[in-house]
Amino acid sequence: MAAIEDHPLRYQLTNELHARPFPTIQLPATVAYLAVKQPKEAVHRDRSADLQHLIDLLDRHGAPHPQPGATHHTAQLGRHTLKWEQHTEFVSYTLHGEGISDRAYDPRDFDFFPADWLAEAPGQRVTSALIRILPRPAADRLKAEVQDWFVPESLAMASVLDDNAVVAGDFRIDPAGHVRFALFANAQTGPQRVGRVVQRLCEIETYRAMSMLGFARARELSPTIGAMDASLSQMMGEMTRGSAPSDQTLGQLLAISAELEALAAQSAFRFGATGAYEALVSQRISLLREDRFEGFQTMAEFMLRRFEPAMRTVQSTEKRLAVLADRARRAGELLRTRVDVERSAQNQALLESMDRRADLQLRLQHTVEGLSVVAISYYAVSLVAYALYPLGDALDLSKSMLTAILTPVVIAGVFFMVRRIRKKLH
Repeated sequence: MAAIEDHPLRYQLTNELHARPFPTIQLPATVAYLAVKQPKEAVHRDRSADLQHLIDLLDRHGAPHPQPGATHHTAQLGRHTLKWEQHTEFVSYTLHGEGISDRAYDPRDFDFFPADWLAEAPGQRVTSALIRILPRPAADRLKAEVQDWFVPESLAMASVLDDNAVVAGDFRIDPAGHVRFALFANAQTGPQRVGRVVQRLCEIETYRAMSMLGFARARELSPTIGAMDASLSQMMGEMTRGSAPSDQTLGQLLAISAELEALAAQSAFRFGATGAYEALVSQRISLLREDRFEGFQTMAEFMLRRFEPAMRTVQSTEKRLAVLADRARRAGELLRTRVDVERSAQNQALLESMDRRADLQLRLQHTVEGLSVVAISYYAVSLVAYALYPLGDALDLSKSMLTAILTPVVIAGVFFMVRRIRKKLH
């Protein structure tokens, strides 16, 4: 019996679901996390540079290379395990090893990433974090350690995963340049579950940092949007009062509309990405299944108070930009209609003026024709008289009498000839 043919992407797409496994972390442990992003055009960056930078680190430890074109890789570097992931806009490095330093959050825990290697990174640091993972102590001791490690005002701490662990962090950058997190796991919490919690913490911090790029863009655009809003309102007032030429105002409106469309196009990706990152932050926090611990605020509450207002600002700026562009577009259409009406009135007046000039020209033409008849008749009478003088002598008519007799006849003939010519021309 012949086997059914598989879709060529069946295995590739199925394996993609299992391509990024969570790390397995034994207690106690220290995690160093780094996310790197190019400052501009990160989506269209040369991704081979990300891969080469990873290979440079692997070569320092004699670790095997990833497959060509890989977007994730896990390697054992001595006592540490490195997990590398390539994302749409950034690259992340998660390094974890057993044991903790005597000094909490010792900057030397991050020194496994060599300084010269960091300096050659194809991008800039978006965020970096140190995560201290310990067995869960008694509540009093846990609170004492946490309050010593973090800023109390910003501290967020919660029991997670049905009280299998406690996580804490203040989302502040310490003097060494890293964000601090702590994870206190119960004795029965397995290394796979610890790894999942660590992964969630790293994702929450990274997506939070990436979301704030949209907030920075919104704050940068705010003065420009405000100035353009004021200019647009002023122009619409001038339109209402008719205090400025319509053509001039239309040109200014078209310039503002073009600038607004350019701003919207330049910001569309960043604002869209911010919305996606915000959703990921909320999703990752919900996956922790937080419960309040000893009266401390949870991470969800921290984000509601500190993070959500920034995201609302981004959404407001995006909406304000779209509304302003629509206003400018509608104002331009109204003004364009007014200009068309004014031009129609001008064209009507021009046609009436042309009709008057044509009527005057026709009258002048008739006058000229009458004068032409007189002038032609004068010369025609003279010529005919000269031709008929011999006949006048034979009839005993004087020159004066002959001229008087010929004049009406010649004038009538010339008149009818001119009219006939004019009819043929028309």
